[in-house]
Amino acid sequence: MKTLVLILGPTGVGKTELSLRVAERYGCPIVNCDSRQVFRDIPIGTAAPTAEEQARVKHYFVGTRALEEDYNAGAYERDALALLETLFKQHKVVVMVGGSMLYADAVCHGLDDLPSVPASIREEVKAKGRMANGEGLRWLQEQVQKLDPAYWEEVDQQNPARLMHCVELSMTTGQPYSSLRTHTRKQRPFRIVKVALDRPREELYARIDARVKQMMNEGLLEEAKAVYDKRHLTSLQTVGYRELFGYMDGEYDLDRAVELIQQNSRHYAKRQLTWFRRDTEIHWLNAKERYEKNLDIIDSLLCADGVQED
Repeated sequence: MKTLVLILGPTGVGKTELSLRVAERYGCPIVNCDSRQVFRDIPIGTAAPTAEEQARVKHYFVGTRALEEDYNAGAYERDALALLETLFKQHKVVVMVGGSMLYADAVCHGLDDLPSVPASIREEVKAKGRMANGEGLRWLQEQVQKLDPAYWEEVDQQNPARLMHCVELSMTTGQPYSSLRTHTRKQRPFRIVKVALDRPREELYARIDARVKQMMNEGLLEEAKAVYDKRHLTSLQTVGYRELFGYMDGEYDLDRAVELIQQNSRHYAKRQLTWFRRDTEIHWLNAKERYEKNLDIIDSLLCADGVQED
């Protein structure tokens, strides 16, 4: 049976190398499932696969979209399913890797059919959500807390696109966005095996802090400067760029910007773990374990359905 191996886990845990080794073992490509790595011009801040890593294994959906594009989980679901249909004609196994919870759910289960948002509401929320000096984000956070406290507890609270979506639909329907989500599962014509990497919390946070410093050494500030004039775009409302834009706007010094990137990255990792641990279909792997042992575990999961290595 055709099988999608979905490799999940929080930012900085070590998903990239495991995905490469699984793909090499099964002679298959990797489909990116990170909502920011799909964009061009920001590979450092999104920790996109390097040229060397992409040379090892064919990758899809890495740096394929312009920053100006309004790309979302619904579009990703459509594009990913179309790609998988093609890839499964050539491969028994395909690897998908990323930490974007909504993108992963879109592929595995499908998204709810939600009502259309009137243009007037969309423009109002967009305008208020893009107010300068952090006021827009604060407004969105306040609205979500008021309109949908349940969703506030699980959403990435620093992600304007997610917050806007909640506010738009709550204002459109007069109901909390979370009440509109039926979680009705759509059937997929392939088997899905989910694995996730985990590490002790202190070790994970130390890795995140070190990776932020490495990104700065690799040129993250220069990358942010190059897209500064596009800072209002949804694609750039994300950890790493938002904090550096604040530095460039004179809100704080560079050391403080780096501290904020580290802090917000740790917070994001915590929310990712909370989300993933609700999913009882996930098989958890110890990221500190030898790769061969984790690969053997994945082998056993796939062989249970008759999948053999190419």
